[in-house]
Amino acid sequence: MQAKQLVKQGCRLMGNHFELSVVTDDVAWAERCIEAGIEEIRRIERLLTTFSDDSETAKINSSAGIAPVKVSRETFELIRRSLRISGITQGAFDITYGSIDKRLWNFDQQMTALPDSATASQMVRLINYRHVILDDVNCTVFLKERGMRIGFGGIGKGYAADRAKIVMQQLGVQHGVVNASGDLSAWGMQANGMPWTVGIANPDWSREVFSYLEMSNLAVATSGSYEKFVMIDGKRYSHTINPKTGLPVTGIKSVTIITAHAELADAMATPVMVMGIGPGLDLINQLADMEAIIIDDDNQIYTSRNIHLN
Repeated sequence: MQAKQLVKQGCRLMGNHFELSVVTDDVAWAERCIEAGIEEIRRIERLLTTFSDDSETAKINSSAGIAPVKVSRETFELIRRSLRISGITQGAFDITYGSIDKRLWNFDQQMTALPDSATASQMVRLINYRHVILDDVNCTVFLKERGMRIGFGGIGKGYAADRAKIVMQQLGVQHGVVNASGDLSAWGMQANGMPWTVGIANPDWSREVFSYLEMSNLAVATSGSYEKFVMIDGKRYSHTINPKTGLPVTGIKSVTIITAHAELADAMATPVMVMGIGPGLDLINQLADMEAIIIDDDNQIYTSRNIHLN
């Protein structure tokens, strides 16, 4: 009998590097399962992208303030779940962030000052998840204000990872990982029969790991300022924008969320950064089957109640 081994394949989709892995003794079968998972991610990308006029997202945005748009039940339910997360996080997560003018937030070396608070407030004027109107009977989505735009940057790759996992499991994959640029879903065991070991990136040196978690049948997602930020007057400003103020988040370098589904882990990491350490951990501690690891600008580590770091 052939020994179990890890078969994996990478691809670039949804603006992220995905890597799908399967533990198997049949390499050809594993490769077919992985290809099916990749094709599912491609399908999700076509559904959610804002870079194609044909996507349902683009159609919703182009009809903002004009008319409701009929969408697939899949898109409708993803938007409904997104709005629930907005409610839970008091708007710290909001898919209507798409109206922000990206030219003001390039986060490169040319950025030497923040916009003034009045300009920032004007930028976020159209961000309001309460203005996304869902019609369950007709399966339509309507953005109340002209110029409003939705985007799935905070939840889409987690949803795609979950969907790829489901497709692979339906084909019989009992042990595998879908890794979406560090946001990953793992199930079953490694080839050696041990749980999967997930490294938590050092926020100062993202190629280094400061701690490990053993996990199976769980998902993990990290949002951090270490990948994209700007230093102004000696202070670090994250590329994560507070949707209420229009100004970048400060004080936290990274937030890691561990829970059952990659979609929820992906969606909760950014709002915890926006909310801050105290309110963010208070929220996580109230939610069932969810944990968080927060690293602040001084490299202090804060965890939710049930986290055990190695």
